[in-house]
Order: sequence, then C-alpha cells, then structure tokens
Amino acid sequence: MNTKTQEVLERLERLGNDNDRLQSERAKKYLNITKDTGEFLSVLVKATNAQRILEIGTSNGYSTIWLASSIANTGMVHTIEVNPLKIEEARDNFEQAQVLENITQWSGDVCEVLKQTPEQVDFIFLDADRSKYLSIAESLFSRLKSGGLLVCDNAISHASELEAFAAWVKRQSNLTTSLVSVGKGELLVLKR
Repeated sequence: MNTKTQEVLERLERLGNDNDRLQSERAKKYLNITKDTGEFLSVLVKATNAQRILEIGTSNGYSTIWLASSIANTGMVHTIEVNPLKIEEARDNFEQAQVLENITQWSGDVCEVLKQTPEQVDFIFLDADRSKYLSIAESLFSRLKSGGLLVCDNAISHASELEAFAAWVKRQSNLTTSLVSVGKGELLVLKR
C-alpha cells in the first residue's frame, strides 16, 4: 500500500469516527468498518488472490479503498451504493487514494443494480442494508465463483438482523461458514 493510500485511509478513519459520533441522522452516517476489519479484508483478498471483487455498500469508500489497495493492478472492485452524495464523496476519496482505476462504481438500489454487475466474482464484501440480504442471497452466491469467499460485516453486532440470511446460508450444502470476531464480527462464507 502506497503512502498516499495510507494517508487517505487514516483521514477517513478519523472522519468516520467523528462524523458518526456527532451525526444523529442515519443516512448521513458513514458506518464504516473498523480498521482491524480493513486489515483483515486486505489479508483475505491477498490470501485468496481475488481479482474481481463485488462490494455491497460503498458509503464514503473506506472499505472499498482497503479492498482496491489489496488487489493486483489488473484487478477490479465493483461497488454498489444507493446514496448519490456518498457516491460522489467516495469517488473523490478513490482519486485521492490513487485507486480509482481499480474501482467501478454502481449507483442505485442493490436489488436492481446487482443484475447488471459482473456474473462471476472471486470475493464479495457485504456491508449495506441488512434487511435486503435474504432477497439478494441467491443472486450474490450465483455470482460468486466456486472457491470464492463472501464476507458479511456486522455479524456479531447486528446478529439478530442477520438471522434469516445466516439461516439461509447454513441450509446451502455448497457453502461453509465461519464467524470471526474481528471488528463488529465477520461472517465468512466459502463457496465449494
């Protein structure tokens, strides 16, 4: 990771913490991953040699930068965000972090936009409106290649909101899961 990328990540970490502490309106919060989750995602991306990543929930781009800075120069992160202001802010952050050329931004509701994203990806990071996860589960896992990994954030902090999705995942014979207590809890799902 280059110095400029590191500086942007450090700035966004401070900004996210300060903003979310002071902001009462949920739509204006960033709700970023924790730094240790970013480091964990980076290790997973590198260990799996992921080149095509799908991220559900961009916010201001903090997690996207962790993902994009962990792939080879030929890799691509496709990230979906519904909030137009956050999309614009994220683009500026990608440019400053010097990872813009490895990111494709998708704008709109995940239920609609997901149909337009690449058919096969190596890695999925799920960190958005948890109430939609079950309705997009089949579409997500059909895009994940065999041997691919899905990581779902907030698996411990918001476990009750993820119950239906986690139960669906456990019923699939081709999926193996592990709950890791990094950050707010990460549900790892390997597709066999």
